[in-house]
Amino acid sequence: MDFITLKNITKSFNGFPALKDINLTLKEGETLGILGRSGSGKSVLINMLRGTKDYRPDSGEIIMNLAVCPKCLKVDVPSKAGEECSCGGKFEAQTIDFFNAERKLFGSIRRRIAIMLQRNFALYDEESVIENVMRAMGDDVAPENKLYDALDLLEMVQMNHRVTHIARDLSGGEKQRVVLARQLAKNPMLFLADEPTGTLDPQTAEKLHTTLNEGVKKEGIAMVITSHWPEVMNILADNVIWLENGEIREAGEPEAVVNNFLETVPLPEQPDDYEIGDVEVRIKDVKKHYYSIERGVVKAVDGVNLEINEEEIFGIVGLSGAGKTTLTKMLIGLTEPSSGAIEAKLGDEWIDMTKVGPLNRGRIIPYIGLLHQEYSLYPHRDILGNLTDAISLDLPLEFGKIKAIHVLNAVGFEGEVAEQILTKYPDELSGGERHRVALAQVLMKEPKIIILDEPTGTMDPVTRVIVTESILKARQDLEQTFIIISHDMDFVLDVCDRTCLMRGGKILDMGKPEDIVKLLTPDEKEGMFR
Repeated sequence: MDFITLKNITKSFNGFPALKDINLTLKEGETLGILGRSGSGKSVLINMLRGTKDYRPDSGEIIMNLAVCPKCLKVDVPSKAGEECSCGGKFEAQTIDFFNAERKLFGSIRRRIAIMLQRNFALYDEESVIENVMRAMGDDVAPENKLYDALDLLEMVQMNHRVTHIARDLSGGEKQRVVLARQLAKNPMLFLADEPTGTLDPQTAEKLHTTLNEGVKKEGIAMVITSHWPEVMNILADNVIWLENGEIREAGEPEAVVNNFLETVPLPEQPDDYEIGDVEVRIKDVKKHYYSIERGVVKAVDGVNLEINEEEIFGIVGLSGAGKTTLTKMLIGLTEPSSGAIEAKLGDEWIDMTKVGPLNRGRIIPYIGLLHQEYSLYPHRDILGNLTDAISLDLPLEFGKIKAIHVLNAVGFEGEVAEQILTKYPDELSGGERHRVALAQVLMKEPKIIILDEPTGTMDPVTRVIVTESILKARQDLEQTFIIISHDMDFVLDVCDRTCLMRGGKILDMGKPEDIVKLLTPDEKEGMFR
C-alpha cells in the first residue's frame, strides 16, 4: 500500500539547487535506501521528510496516505483505517499534503516520525541510559509500563548491560544505540536514518545495522536510510535511489544500483616513492594510566615508543579503545602523560611537549594542526568566515577568499562549487561536506604536523579517494607531516608510508601498512575493513 509519494519536489538554498524534480513512492513497511556522494542531496531529502521548517519544498508535494482519528487527530499508517483509536474514535483514511496540513495535524504527523542524524548523540548527558529511553516515551504509555518497555528496547539494541550508566560516559557507538532506542520508544510510523553509522567502526556499525533490521524493518516500520557505505543498501534496503547533484540518477534493486554507483568510484593514484626526512617526533616510554571505579586502573597508553619522520604519512590503527586517540592527545598537549617523554622538532631545536607555557610547547603548538573526530564549525559564520577565522590573520578579504578556494579544491570541492560554498552556512551543508570543510580549516593554517582523527568517517567512497589524493598532494607541495588515526584500513593502505598497530594501550608492531594487515586478528580485520 502506498504510504508517501513525492511529486516533482524541488528545493534550493540561496539560489543553489539542492533537489531537482524528485519523484518517488514509499510503500507502507518498505525500506528505501538513498545512495550518493557527499552533497548530492541525501540529507536535504531526509530533513524534508521529517517536516523540518527550513526544508519546505520550493515546489512539488509530499503526499501522505494516512489513517487519522478525527476525534483526537492521532495518525497512523494507512492500513489502520477502520480500526479503533485508543481515545474511542475510529481511524479514517485521509490523503494529506504534508507541508500544507493544518497545524495540529502536521504536529501529530511529525510526532510519529523518528530520526537518527549523523554525528548527533542527542541524549541527556547527566541522566542514565534507562532514564533517557523512558523520557522519549509518549503519554499513551502507562507509567507502570515505561520501565519494562524501556528495558525491552535496550535489550533489542544490545545495551541492557549499560542501563544504569550515565549517558556522557558511553562510547560513540553505545550512544548511537541509545539514540536508536529513544527513537524506537516514540513508536514511529516512519523511521529516518541519515548516515547513522558514518563515524562508527565497521564492527559497531554492523551491530547497529542488525538492530535497525530487527527493530525497524522486521517490525514493519517504513524506513528511509542514507549511507555512504554501499553495502548498507544491500543489507537493509528493499529499493534504492542514487542521488547525484540533487537528481535521481538511477532507482531500482539495491544490488544493481550499488554496483553501478561503485563503478564511478575512482582508484586513488598511487604515489611514487617519496623521500621522507629525519626524525621529527619522538615518543619514549609514554604511559597514561587512570583510575576508574568500575574498571580499576586503566592503562589507556602503556609504555609506547615511537619515532615519526619529517614529511611522513604515519598511520596509527587499532580497534576502539586501543589507545590511539589518547596517544595523539598527549602529543599535542591536550592530555598529560603519566610518565615518559614526548618531543617535537621546531627548526633545529627539540621541544619538550610535556612542559606547558609559551616558552615550551606553546612555541610549537601553532605549527600543529588537529582534526578531531568530533569536530565543530562556527554555526553563525559562513564557510569563508570559518576558513579565514581559522588562520587568525588580518588578511585582505580577496586574498583570504583565494586561499580558501585553493584549500577547498584540495579537499574535493571542484570548480564553481568551491566558490559557491563560501557563502553557505554549516547547517546548509551535508555531514560529509562539513567534514571536508573542517579538514580545510586545518589545512588553511599550513601547519608543519597534521593529526587527523578518523578523517574519512562521514565520507562517501568518491570523496575518500579525493581526500587521499589531497593528503598526498599537501605532503608534496607543503612538505607536511601527517599522523592519521583510523579504523579504515583500506584508507591507511592507500595513503600511509608506515603504520603502527595498537592493542590494549601498547604498540604491537610497526611497518608498512600491507605488513601490518598480516598481523591483524579476525576481530581487527572485521573492525577495520569494510
